[in-house]
Amino acid sequence: MAAKRPLDDYRGKRDFNRTPEPADEAGGNTAGGFRFVVQKHDARNLHYDFRIEIDGVLASWAVPKGPSLSTRERRLAVPTEDHPLSYAEFEGIIPEGEYGGGTVMVWDTGTYRNLRAEKEEGGATMAASREEGMIEIFLEGRKLRGGFALIRTGAGPKTRWLLVKKRDGFESDRDILADEPRSALTGRLLAEIAAGEPETP
Repeated sequence: MAAKRPLDDYRGKRDFNRTPEPADEAGGNTAGGFRFVVQKHDARNLHYDFRIEIDGVLASWAVPKGPSLSTRERRLAVPTEDHPLSYAEFEGIIPEGEYGGGTVMVWDTGTYRNLRAEKEEGGATMAASREEGMIEIFLEGRKLRGGFALIRTGAGPKTRWLLVKKRDGFESDRDILADEPRSALTGRLLAEIAAGEPETP
């Protein structure tokens, strides 16, 4: 039996003759820093997809309520299949009947730093942090900035994680999801993307 490749789950769920999503294979690390993206996804249920670059793919979690700037919030994050790095720039419509059918917006995008590697001598790599279930990163996005943690809360097929804002001076009670509804990539609202309207200057 052939060894499983990093994006086999991603590719196996999609018909690339029908969906405009990228069909790329896993790649090397992005020059200029590790990428992250938060995509607002109006599929069966409206949610946000939180993705961070690890070992040539975008490790991904579905966050039903989206990220929060408040340290008091503990946002559920459900792990999903790894995505290709090029998915960080995907914005558009996945056809009905296809996996994840609905409208996708690039709500935020940028780079991140591995906080565990910075604060611990020989600190954990991102791959090791993911395996251990404790990821600590500093986001430098167009909307999100500051430290966040992804914490695994259990094991097995129903594993759940929590996305938590770290206390570091960048926390706030502001509802950034409501205050910043437009795409970080094209300036469009979700409804404008769904309607096929052009990018906002």
